[in-house]
Amino acid sequence: MKLFGTDGIRALINEEIMSPEMGVEMGIALVLYCQKRNAPLKIVIGRDTRESGVMLEEAIICGIISMGGTAVLAGIIPTPGVAYLVGEEKAGAGIVISASHNSFEYNGLKPFNADGTKLTDEQESELQKYISEGVEKKVGADFILGQKIILPDAKEKYANFLLSKVSNLELSNLKIVLDCANGATFEIAPKVFEKKASEVEIIFASPNGKNINNNCGSQYIEALKKKVLEKKADIGLAFDGDGDRLIVVDEKGNALNGDQIIYIIAKMMQEKGELKNDAVVTTVMSNIGFISSLKKIGIEHFAVGVGDRQVSQEMKKREAVLGGEESGHIIMSNFQPTGDGMASGLMLISAMNYFKKNLSELVREITLFPKILVNVPVKKKPELETIPEIVDIIKEIENILGENGRVLVRYSGTENLCRVMIEGRDKEEIKNYADQIVGVINKNLN
Repeated sequence: MKLFGTDGIRALINEEIMSPEMGVEMGIALVLYCQKRNAPLKIVIGRDTRESGVMLEEAIICGIISMGGTAVLAGIIPTPGVAYLVGEEKAGAGIVISASHNSFEYNGLKPFNADGTKLTDEQESELQKYISEGVEKKVGADFILGQKIILPDAKEKYANFLLSKVSNLELSNLKIVLDCANGATFEIAPKVFEKKASEVEIIFASPNGKNINNNCGSQYIEALKKKVLEKKADIGLAFDGDGDRLIVVDEKGNALNGDQIIYIIAKMMQEKGELKNDAVVTTVMSNIGFISSLKKIGIEHFAVGVGDRQVSQEMKKREAVLGGEESGHIIMSNFQPTGDGMASGLMLISAMNYFKKNLSELVREITLFPKILVNVPVKKKPELETIPEIVDIIKEIENILGENGRVLVRYSGTENLCRVMIEGRDKEEIKNYADQIVGVINKNLN
């Protein structure tokens, strides 16, 4: 069974693949992974606020110590905080315990390399091999067990790192609302933004282990919209449960997705001469309107499969410094090589300062095509190309849309879902096409 999905391992807690046993096995596997690379047997561990995080953390610690490794505990901290601390602590690897935007019943494991990057597919396969095959433990008087180290200043180090990147940013006249999703940013985001802005309103920063992402955060922004309008704020920032994703609300209460955020940041970086190779990398989910808007200002666009890991790898290949996903994962390699919600928010506000415009004015420059996205629960996940009826309906609709739209049908990497996405100029028309595809999927996969 393949353990890794689009972004690490993720499942309902206490299932076979997300249990204390898995935690121990992951700890052991990470030490083996470091040994293979002659890297320090030192693993940084961070987690979000879900109640199952402590259980998995203790299990991973046990696995690491049993192999003679050192478990370095960062506590509750955003995913990009662990990516940063792996380098800062000169560790051989890192692991984040989080199920990102999922509800508290889920949890996940996201491993990181020594350079702060997520593992490639090949590296994940190697780690899964160690997990599956197990290892013969060293025993006897000559074997020294590992240890656990607690980093009391982990959040402070990460906050100072972020602030050092925007040392010249002045936000004294800005009103900001932060939605911390009752997740990993609940302590650190207020500290970072309150250092810069005169007025910061915080919502959903009271985690209880069960309320992470519960009608809040990047997936549920109605409360943020309401608060931005109520406070007459300039911008609202919504993070997901582990803080690597950002969705934004402008001063008029309108939501901006990752495409729109990336466009504004890209335009600023290009004008300042900071957009290396005038290139941006996003996924196949990015809107046609976004791609067209980039081309109009002379920025080349490269598309990869879904997942910020793939974006990061393509950025390295293209020597690009900016990329991300429509869902709000935004990677700026001048910060670090992984998505960072707080860094993205700081850069977007930097763009508002640079252009001396409010957010609604900046986003007016990009026109997005209407999009329909339907998640279809499925009982089985055979290769879609092997099902003629599904292939035929997709081709038929693609031919009708031509250059004025597109169709993308794929499986979720973490759930039993088939995702149907259609873009076009007419919303009612593409809704009808989406319904047709969903009907064929249900007929063949359920």
